[in-house]
Amino acid sequence: MAPIRVLVVDDSAVVRRLVSDALSTDDDIEVAGIAANGRIALQKIAQLRPDVVTLDIEMPEMDGLEALAEIRRQHPALPVIMFSTLTERGASATLDALAQGARDYVTKPSGAASVAAAVEIARTQLVPKIRALCGRTTALASALSRPAAARAALRSGVAGRVDVVAIGVSTGGPNALGALVPALPADLPVPVVIVQHMPATFTRLLAERLDGASGLCVGEGTAGAPVERGHAFIAPGGRHMVVGRRGTAVQLQLNDEPPECSCRPAVDPLFRSVVEVYGARVLAVVLTGMGSDGLRGSEAVVRAGGQVIAQDEGTSVVWGMPGEVVRAGLAHAVVPLGAMAGEIIRRVAVGRTAAPAAMPVAAPTVAPVVAPVVAPVDHGHASGRT
Repeated sequence: MAPIRVLVVDDSAVVRRLVSDALSTDDDIEVAGIAANGRIALQKIAQLRPDVVTLDIEMPEMDGLEALAEIRRQHPALPVIMFSTLTERGASATLDALAQGARDYVTKPSGAASVAAAVEIARTQLVPKIRALCGRTTALASALSRPAAARAALRSGVAGRVDVVAIGVSTGGPNALGALVPALPADLPVPVVIVQHMPATFTRLLAERLDGASGLCVGEGTAGAPVERGHAFIAPGGRHMVVGRRGTAVQLQLNDEPPECSCRPAVDPLFRSVVEVYGARVLAVVLTGMGSDGLRGSEAVVRAGGQVIAQDEGTSVVWGMPGEVVRAGLAHAVVPLGAMAGEIIRRVAVGRTAAPAAMPVAAPTVAPVVAPVVAPVDHGHASGRT
């Protein structure tokens, strides 16, 4: 199989070398070329026909957002990974880039003890994302043995009352949440808790954007916040978010326990905690994302008698997390992104005297935070090569 060809775009020669060295450690990846700004990058894309572009945001002559807009116009299927800084400005620009069609992002190494450490950080972040966006991942779910209780729950086909919706999402998540959350009605009779794999600052800005576009009150989760209907909470970057009972109330709890599936926040701890508090009255939703986070949490939901729905492959940027759940036989339904809000509303209405008023799913009445995914990723043909 031919290596994945990557064009590295950054105005810093040091960063270009760092990224090139990081990518050279993987036999499946080849640095096809480098560029110092967006204008040169557009020329190199036409010449080199890369499979993936890593794109800095702040550059002279033509910055990353300007270059991205032109790449999307000229090469709509070419995956672009933004190279961002861990700052408020960098986070905001990254969310703008994702809205304009970037597939994913990584953050520039900061505070590394040495050049070798910085290269390793870049490698750890970039290589899995590049491989995932180009379909070079391996399914993991075959190793998971689904227990008899989970099989029996799925066979029953009985949809019970839902008292909480828990959502797990990663790569492609800001766009997916930007399509889904504003399509949920303000009078949704259950709370929504969300883990999106993102660092601190990014999660706060994402919550603010979703709040401005949604009927629900959306915020970054804080310790002790009451988990109530009409509210959606996004786990803060760098901390696990779970739910717990205090008397008759349910509250958010944050912790710094070790990462799970190399992530903190992670989906699995949230899913386990909603099962502990709500038992069978859980609706777990696994959206687009790389890896297998959410798989074991979904198993806990199904074992307890709750429900799991997964995003379909065609509308996922990366069908890793939802694909693992589907292949393990844990999904009660596999749903395209555009129908996900309607599916959630329908399931939440079961056992209630009146269903919440459904807003249009495909086109929210207010502008979404980020543009929804409208087409599947073209694995292996982004550059026109076969």
